[in-house]
Amino acid sequence: MIIASQKRKENIAEYLLYMWQIEDIIRAYKLDIDTIDEQIVSKYNVPDDKKKEIREWYESLIDMMRREGVVESGHLQLNKNVIIDLTDLHLALLKSPKEPFYGATFFKTLPYIVELRAKTGDEPVGEIETCFNALYGILMLRLQKKEISEQTQAAMKQISTFLALLSEKYKQEKAGDLEL
Repeated sequence: MIIASQKRKENIAEYLLYMWQIEDIIRAYKLDIDTIDEQIVSKYNVPDDKKKEIREWYESLIDMMRREGVVESGHLQLNKNVIIDLTDLHLALLKSPKEPFYGATFFKTLPYIVELRAKTGDEPVGEIETCFNALYGILMLRLQKKEISEQTQAAMKQISTFLALLSEKYKQEKAGDLEL
């Protein structure tokens, strides 16, 4: 909750990846709030009232996961909404004559996106979600200390660059500083 709200303000891409990780952590603890409280919340070095707030945040996420049917897999609607917002912004940036650098960065990234789609047998998703799926997959591989090929690392570097630019544009838009 503390980290999520900070990341949401600073970098929407990091926020979304963090929230996907939180979903997986909740699943790993089998949506058991007492275990999450014991293993995660209790370890925060914050006053008890803040710990209570963090526990309530986890409880609300667990409740949403149950109601939305994403207990086994998938993402909460609040996280899907971030993808929708970023996709809408992405499309607007591509259409804008004031954003040629954004378009160039995207078209430099597009071959990697196409290649990723070809490699995964998943149902088709938009370019932005494909980028996030790729970065999250790499994050999971790194956590498992698995080897990542140079080709994949190069692709992830370009995708990261692209998403960092999109995140910056999102931040500018939210601040009212983006003119398309």
